[in-house]
Amino acid sequence: MARAKKLSPAAPEAAPPETGGTLTIDLGAIEANWRELRHRLLTVECAAVVKANAYGLGIEPVTATLTQAGCSTFFVADIAEARRVRSRAREATIYVLDGFTPDWGDGFIEINARPVINSTTELAEWDTFVSSHAWQGGAALHVDTGMRRLGISPEEAAALAPRAQTENHGIALLLSHLACADSPNHPLNARQIQLFRELHRLYPGIPASLANSSGIFLGGSAQYDLARPGAALYGVNPTPGKPNPLKNVVELSGRILQLRSIGRDETVGYGATWTAKRASRIAIVALGYADGLLRAASGTDERPGGSAIIAGQRCPIVGRISMDLTCIDITDVATGRVHRGDHAILIGGEIPVDEVAAAAGTIGYEILTRLGQRCHLVYRGT
Repeated sequence: MARAKKLSPAAPEAAPPETGGTLTIDLGAIEANWRELRHRLLTVECAAVVKANAYGLGIEPVTATLTQAGCSTFFVADIAEARRVRSRAREATIYVLDGFTPDWGDGFIEINARPVINSTTELAEWDTFVSSHAWQGGAALHVDTGMRRLGISPEEAAALAPRAQTENHGIALLLSHLACADSPNHPLNARQIQLFRELHRLYPGIPASLANSSGIFLGGSAQYDLARPGAALYGVNPTPGKPNPLKNVVELSGRILQLRSIGRDETVGYGATWTAKRASRIAIVALGYADGLLRAASGTDERPGGSAIIAGQRCPIVGRISMDLTCIDITDVATGRVHRGDHAILIGGEIPVDEVAAAAGTIGYEILTRLGQRCHLVYRGT
């Protein structure tokens, strides 16, 4: 008698989203972007900046994906983020950009992270901490070559240079940050690159890092030993004004809650800032500024706003974007093609994050870090 075939239980279906908006994050695209940047760097190590919850996209899944791809150095803002990276990257080198404070000291030892030293005061505190705990912890030394934010001055860096000739000096990396890398012809780029080159000569044998995402595209003079791409990993164009060499990473879509018709000269939304110039059909979408759509991207009588893709067609945002809702003019979409319950795409596909940012008068970095706070999250790829 033939034995009955044992049937495998069916895989459980994913629960339907209980939110109006869905943020889809393509981890495969993030990996592909990292590999593309690494390829452009040739022999230079390609790290990953995953601060701000990996620019809003999830520090744990992004770190895990990049670790599997071969990334072994990560930059974060603080110790809390460093802990999250360590949970997914057991052997990686982790640099904490906000530097060292005594309150964080034990955390650096516990998770084996490295502070980015931003002042001589921090350096003195770090030296005292390392000595008192008999710990051989390394640190990065941040030199301000023109950003005018954090970092020791070039004069201080020159004065500290003899330290690099001593045993157990503790400087694992010399770094600086470009202020205008996304404007390749800005004269400050050349000045920063030249100054950093001169300072690096005072620290022989110590690896150096200068290039951020856009800095990678300034060429070999800015690349040194370690590049630190951030926004480019997540689809922001590192070469503004030119085609984006990297893949889109996110798609933000919202459920259409209602379709309504309005007459000519009727207004839409708070403040009555948009007036219909013809009889129009409006789709109300369950996404608003609480989901990361900046109010500045609203469409008014004075200026056009952002766009959405509905039924495969680009449609303008009209009226003020409110906390939970955005109104889309679908008058030019054929009647019957849009239904309640369909989804509108506000970011993704033909509407990259940089375009969304431009419509709001900001940058892709700000858009990304505001997304996903209450959306249904979907990860795909790898």
